[in-house]
Amino acid sequence: MKKTPLNALEHELGGKMIDFGGWELPVQFSGILEEHEAVRTAAGLFDVSHMGEITVKGPDALELLQKSTCNDVSKLEDGRAQYNGLLYPTAGFVDDILIYRMGADDYFVVVNAANQDKDFEWLADVAKTMDVEVKNEGPNYAQLALQGPNAQRILQPLVDVDLSAIKYYRFTRGHVDGVPAIISRTGYTGEDGFELYIAPSESQRIFRKLIETGEVKPCGLGARDTLRLEAKMALYGNDIDQTTTPLEADLGWIVKLDKGDFYGRDVLERENAEGPRRKLVGFEMVDRGIARHGYPVVDGGEEIGVVTSGTHSPTLKKPIGLAYLPLEKSAPGTEFMVLIRGRETRARVVPTPFYKRRK
Repeated sequence: MKKTPLNALEHELGGKMIDFGGWELPVQFSGILEEHEAVRTAAGLFDVSHMGEITVKGPDALELLQKSTCNDVSKLEDGRAQYNGLLYPTAGFVDDILIYRMGADDYFVVVNAANQDKDFEWLADVAKTMDVEVKNEGPNYAQLALQGPNAQRILQPLVDVDLSAIKYYRFTRGHVDGVPAIISRTGYTGEDGFELYIAPSESQRIFRKLIETGEVKPCGLGARDTLRLEAKMALYGNDIDQTTTPLEADLGWIVKLDKGDFYGRDVLERENAEGPRRKLVGFEMVDRGIARHGYPVVDGGEEIGVVTSGTHSPTLKKPIGLAYLPLEKSAPGTEFMVLIRGRETRARVVPTPFYKRRK
């Protein structure tokens, strides 16, 4: 298995390690519920160094990103980040990504761990006829995510920039405890917080320094998953993949049909006009049981959809999930049946996100 630069420290801290897409990563340290609660009420620290980083530089950098994604990259200014969909011509997801504009011809793209090589090859292939350099820079970065309402106060003494000046989905270059870093006000938890991109060689020291404040709990993949699901943040491979379009995935807000041509645009225009056949919705269980990833949604014994994510929500104290349903069954309040271990179990469509932090 691949290991992040923090692997030895995670073992030392008592992390319960698992295989996550070929990476050895901690699923928990003190416990998923405790770590989830820490992020919602105080601060938690995640090692997300398995995520990939790709740089796109040159005169045609913007053209490449505009052609291969559905959001409008031209709207970015220096110091701003954007959530986007890297699409196939079918309008299915190659990946969901973050794009950072470092300069007019200089972009930093953050991709999902399991998709790093695929995304790089896809972008490099599209770039063949363009004046642009695409580089896979993943090994040169460790990524730490400090998340929670106390994140700014805890991180501020360690950095040489004013964190209060960095708004959501904005970033700056600075130093964390003397280490050069990209400091980004982003995250995958539904809470306030920062993602730090630093040299792998310095990552253990910075992680340890944050833990040693006594105010930060190390967190694993388990809490990351319950937190992101409460905030209805899609997980590639579960909620979205090459077979799902952004409109089906209820991500219409990242589809900018008026920006010019891009891969999948014709499919999305047609889907936008006619309405997608299915939609990703949030639900809560009416009957007892937790609907997990892959459980079928049935109607009269016939499978009409599928659960993509499901868990017991630590914040809401009830089972929640995401599922693809036919468009006509996707309105809030609609009840449907999930097959849980062969038993039909009632669930109800609810508005999302399930959890929204108080500003």
